[in-house]
Amino acid sequence: MNLRGARVLAGAAAVVALAVLAALSIAHARENASPARSGAGGVSLAPGPRLVARSTAPGTDGRLISVPAAAPAGRRSVSSLSCARVYAAGGTGLCLHLDHGLTTYRLAVLDTGLRTTRDIPLVGVPNRARLSPSGRMAAWTVFVTGDSYNGGRFSTRAGILDTRTRELVPTLEDWPVTIAGKPHRAADRNFWGVTFTPDDRHFYATMSTAGHRYLVAGDMATHRMRALRDNVECPSLSPDGTRIAFKSARHGDPARGWRLSVLDLATHRVTPLAETRSVDDQAAWTDLHTVAYALPRGRGRADVWAVPTDGTGTPHLLIPDAESPAALGTTAPEAQ
Repeated sequence: MNLRGARVLAGAAAVVALAVLAALSIAHARENASPARSGAGGVSLAPGPRLVARSTAPGTDGRLISVPAAAPAGRRSVSSLSCARVYAAGGTGLCLHLDHGLTTYRLAVLDTGLRTTRDIPLVGVPNRARLSPSGRMAAWTVFVTGDSYNGGRFSTRAGILDTRTRELVPTLEDWPVTIAGKPHRAADRNFWGVTFTPDDRHFYATMSTAGHRYLVAGDMATHRMRALRDNVECPSLSPDGTRIAFKSARHGDPARGWRLSVLDLATHRVTPLAETRSVDDQAAWTDLHTVAYALPRGRGRADVWAVPTDGTGTPHLLIPDAESPAALGTTAPEAQ
């Protein structure tokens, strides 16, 4: 077989793989109910001492749930809204959900009562969702395939929406990036895992290129990014903006799994956390001292675990049968 034929087959195989992944997600979303629909069902996204997440319990159809921050493993409120990925902050929510009657997904921006205020079609399978602390800036990541530079393998797309001005950035791939102060124009750049600063202007994200995964800093005003550090994925900025929780590939090889750590932005010190299992998730800060993350346990089910951010302690089960955690907090921070 010639090289061109091999590439065509590889690309076709990747398309089939993505179709299978989408089909599995669709089947899971449709298992017991229709796709996302309005209705709080006792769940509110108003700031308060609660956590929200996506249920993975059998028969719950991936519905958005809320639990008391003081007793997250106890009684939960279940909404009528089904999502593939969720997040909430500042009285705003994001629900990446299956489009009604189609094999595609959409992003719904939600108010405190889970009513949709903005709806955007997504090209790809949902993977990450984030909001700025004020709830103004929304970001998402999807898996896609078909990029010529990627040999038919999966790629990612990260987009950003300013819910106030309605500015939409469909993909970060169009923005200029510098590495070590020099422009980087490679075609194989992929972005994912956005996390916002409280000023609603700046953000951090992951950029992959030439086999490296970088922590990058972005600016919504200039539409530019710069690489800060190698081997950093899925950054999550602390509530006070001083530290970033992230996952890093063990020995630089994602095939060996990922390790959760925290980076101090002032000192550049990295603290590995006490969670030694492989965590393939974008951790969420539940307070200044704890991050939460999902660990799968088979058949579409997962649990939310938590661990201290100073490297001490041991991981503990936070919310059984759940994923995509977010802390609603007690107040909505004001943008600077």
